[in-house]
Formats: sequence, C-alpha cells, structure tokens
Amino acid sequence: MASRPVVPPQATRGEGVIGGAKQQKKNGAAEGRNRKALGDIGNLVTVKGIEVKPNRPITRSFCAQLLANAQADAVAENNKKKACPNVVGAPPVQDGAAAVAKRPVAPKAAEKKVTVKPKPEEVIEISSDKEVKPEKCVNKKKEEGNSKKKSHTLTSVLTARSKAACGLTKKAKDQIIDIDAADADNELAAVEYIEDIYKFYKLVENENRPHDYMDSQPEINERMRAILVDWLVDVHSKFDLSLEALYLTINIIDRFLAIKTLPRRELQLVGISAMLMASKYEEIWPPEVNDFVCLSDRAYTHEQILVMEKIILGNLEWTLTVPTPYVFLVRFIKASIPDQELENMVHFLSELGMMQYATIMYCPSMFAASAVFAARCTLNKNPAWSDTLKLHTGYSEEQLMDCARLLVGFHSMAGNGKLQVVYRKYSDPKRGAVALLPPARNLLPGCAANRQGN
Repeated sequence: MASRPVVPPQATRGEGVIGGAKQQKKNGAAEGRNRKALGDIGNLVTVKGIEVKPNRPITRSFCAQLLANAQADAVAENNKKKACPNVVGAPPVQDGAAAVAKRPVAPKAAEKKVTVKPKPEEVIEISSDKEVKPEKCVNKKKEEGNSKKKSHTLTSVLTARSKAACGLTKKAKDQIIDIDAADADNELAAVEYIEDIYKFYKLVENENRPHDYMDSQPEINERMRAILVDWLVDVHSKFDLSLEALYLTINIIDRFLAIKTLPRRELQLVGISAMLMASKYEEIWPPEVNDFVCLSDRAYTHEQILVMEKIILGNLEWTLTVPTPYVFLVRFIKASIPDQELENMVHFLSELGMMQYATIMYCPSMFAASAVFAARCTLNKNPAWSDTLKLHTGYSEEQLMDCARLLVGFHSMAGNGKLQVVYRKYSDPKRGAVALLPPARNLLPGCAANRQGN
C-alpha cells in the first residue's frame, strides 16, 4: 500500500523546505510538539525537497507517479552534475572534502519551483482506484463478444459446405411479380380491392361447398353425374355461354344433390334448371325456357323446368353468389403470366376434372391451383411453380401434387373414354388443340398408384 512521500533526512521535523532554504521553528516550540496536522491543506506535496502543487486531487496512483517523476528528475540532475568536469572551460576539480564544503547545494533547483505535469495522453485521470477495474472488465467483455460474433461454429461450417455441394447457394430466388401493375389504370380491374376480394373468397369458399353426397343418393352414381356434366358442356357450347355460367351450373347441381335425394329420371331436369338459373345470373341475354325444352328433346315440359327451378332455389336459400373454381382460375392464370396455350390447357384440365366426381373433395381454390400446376407441368414450364404463384394461390407445390396427378390421369384417359365432349372441344385448333398434347409424364405414375389405392 502506497503512503505519502517522506521528507528527506536533511529536513528536520517541523521545518518545511521551500526554494532550498530552511524555515526556522516558530514560537520556539519543542521539536516533538510542533506537528502541523494541516500542513498540506493547500495540496502541497514535498518530493525530494521540492514542493509540487498538482492540478488535481491526489490519489495513490497519482502520488506514486509524481514520486517516480521526481526521482527521475533527481537522477538526471545528478548525471548532469557529474558530467560538468568533462566540459571544456570548466573549473578544475578540487579535493573531495573541500569540494563538498564549497559546493553549493542545488542552486538551480533552489531558484525555481518545479511543477510536474503529466502528459495528458499518457495519464488517465481517475478519481479512485476502483474505477479502473470496471473499464478493464467492460473492454474484455466487448473483445470476447466480438470474438464470439466473428467465430463460426462447426455446425454452421458443415451446413454451408453441404449447401455449396448441393448447389443451393448458387440458386437465385424467384422475384415476386406485380401481376396487377398493367391494370393500374383499368377501373374495371379494381386493383385497389382485388387482394381483399380474393381473401374474402378464400374465407367463404367452404361455406357453400358441396360435401360427399353420392352415398346418400340411392338411384344416382358417379357415372350418371359425369354423363350429365358432359352433356351440359355441349349445351353450354351451343348457346355460347360464358365460363362463369358453366362453373356455376355444376356448383348448383352438386349443392342441390348434397341436400336433396333425387330419382334418376329427374337428374337431367335438375341439370337443365341449374343451367337456366346460372344463365339468368351470369348472362346478359340468357337462353329461354323453350330453348332448353327443345335441347332436351321435349323430355320435360316448360312447367316442369320452372317448378324444378323454384325447388332448387328454395333448397339453396337463393344463395347463388358463391366462389366457384372459375373465380380462382382467373386470378391464378393471371399470376402464372400465361400465353394462350397455357390458358387453354388450364381450362381443358379444369373441365375434365369438373366432370369427374372424384374432384369434389378438393376446395375450389385448391382445384384451380392444381389445374394451373398440372398445365405448367404438361407444357414443361420452368419453374413449374413460382414464388408469385405460391403467394397468390396460398399453396405450395407439395400441397397440389395429389390433385394435379388426378387431373393428369384424366388427361391421359380422355381420348379413349366414351365421354368425348371436352376432349373434342379442346382438340379444336381454335383452342390450340391442347387436348392432343401428351400428358405430364412426371405426374402420371403417382396418379395411377393413387387411383389403384382408392
């Protein structure tokens, strides 16, 4: 533990050394009783016979530094005195005793009051010794934190090497494309509300979705339903109706059969009445009732069609505003940035799937997204499923795989089946003859295995 500097032996107790001259004892007090308790009240520190007045509070470390500086100055002064006899023109050296008697005692040091000022860049001003330790600890913690951040663990290194070996680090991410940018000035496109509209469609699509009803129908089977839909597609083409009317017709039929048991003889009547209702809802100039009577070869009368229409509306509670697969097809095809061939292929696969009862288990949005995915795979589009499609559809490639394989399986059998209306419709060069293209081979084996398992 450091202590205050002790006055050198040549200065007696009760005497202060200022400028090299001795001050006599005051009031003739005894040597042992003349102790000044407040002798250094002015922050005067005596170091080697020199009073030093520091410009800051005295601490143990600062006092030790002052003592070291004073000792260094004293050593330098002694060296200078020893070197004086070697200087040219210096007086000759006398005998040791005489020299000691005649030698003045530090005349230069006596004339000046030395003030030792430490260099600011070398000395850190602190108020106590306890403040040094926390700073060192903080610096050490910072250095340790920086070293931890820069260090790489073995797991991260191995993961990076694995990704580099698989080529994942070089794979560029797909950019999300703004599919509504081109319609910014089109008021009918409703760009400001389109995202909210489709969020609402996906929210309510299951509210009016038909459930599996075939087991509850004693006189109707899947084959009869497929024949009815195939015939309605033909009627839809002859009347040149919109696709919205076709998809709404199938939706009305399935929803009605899910809640009402129907005899076989009235199945076609339900189909005619459903298309009449959908045409009134979607078309500007819908077909008349007599047109449907003629197309059915007068199997049903005018009154029967109107009565069945009323029965269907009553059971469905007049709910005709529902999101059909076509509603989602329009948006998902746009997100696919299609050409005309891709658009025709999507509609071909969608109508093939809509004719089969097996697709009723999928919700409209998933069915539409699967048709787009299967069409892209059939036409070898790269990538088969982009980030833009994933964003707007809400489905990943793995989620759509089962339904897409089912649609590709229907495509592979379309040319050999008895129901040829959809196949002939899309074999027309006006629609790109997409039905004649080979199905997606990478989806066929899984689809066949899935059908055998069911």
